[in-house]
Amino acid sequence: MKRPSQFTGSYTALVTPFRRGAVAFDELKKLVEFQIKGGIDGLIPVGTTGESPTVTHDEHLAIIACTIESARGRVPVIAGTGSNSTQEAIDLSQAAVAAGADALLLVAPYYNRPTQEGLFQHFARIADATDKPIILYSIPGRCGVEISVDVIARLRAKYPHVAHIKEAGGSVDRVDQIIQALGDSVTVLSGDDSLTLPFMAVGAKGVISVASNYFPREVTKLTALALAGDYHRARSLHRKLYPLFKTFFIESNPVPMKVALAHLGIISSEEVRLPLCPLSMANRKTLLAALAAYRG
Repeated sequence: MKRPSQFTGSYTALVTPFRRGAVAFDELKKLVEFQIKGGIDGLIPVGTTGESPTVTHDEHLAIIACTIESARGRVPVIAGTGSNSTQEAIDLSQAAVAAGADALLLVAPYYNRPTQEGLFQHFARIADATDKPIILYSIPGRCGVEISVDVIARLRAKYPHVAHIKEAGGSVDRVDQIIQALGDSVTVLSGDDSLTLPFMAVGAKGVISVASNYFPREVTKLTALALAGDYHRARSLHRKLYPLFKTFFIESNPVPMKVALAHLGIISSEEVRLPLCPLSMANRKTLLAALAAYRG
């Protein structure tokens, strides 16, 4: 089992390239190589950015396997295996581990809005089924429920391999509460690119990033500077990246990011699956202008 302290720095929540309705595995391999050459600390296939809600079960596992194969052990691969069905999350997690995943990213169950006790039991069942490191993922804006500090503490006390949380609730105060309650026994990773630096200022150790699909080297440098305590240079880089941090979310993720990656030539198609749809013309103009301003 990998040591929990491994997961610090920058991890890309990969988009899933599509072409004519199918997963474009050749372009996924190209994206993985772009990330690794950019110095990224790790890769996360089939999270929300990877359109996990609309890939089939077989595609889900194939995307994880392709990412692991393409990475060739050069960086950790953390498989997105969360579900609002506990048994499905267990099945996906065990299959990902069998394929060679280094760790698992598990989002809070969405739509069914369990109680905090239900959340504890959900994650506990999954933790009982694998000894691979588990990164909890709290994103109340999408799930309708937050993983409480108490539940994090209960899971941490019972399961040594539950030692990380991706925090995407948008609150520096919440990050500070987690760290004050649990100290260094839990690693907090930002789930919002625009909040990475503020979160790290109060003790987070990195980011699970959407923006690093486009500029892995820059996001990795940002977290490295913050981890080294060089907040002067980190702040300068944050301010350079910030306009794109916001513009990448001008519509639902990963729609703008796929436009950006296609514009960069990393993928050939902007295709997303319904109910996501192509970027509006007005927002496309805004995004392309922001890309040009950054590059120029």
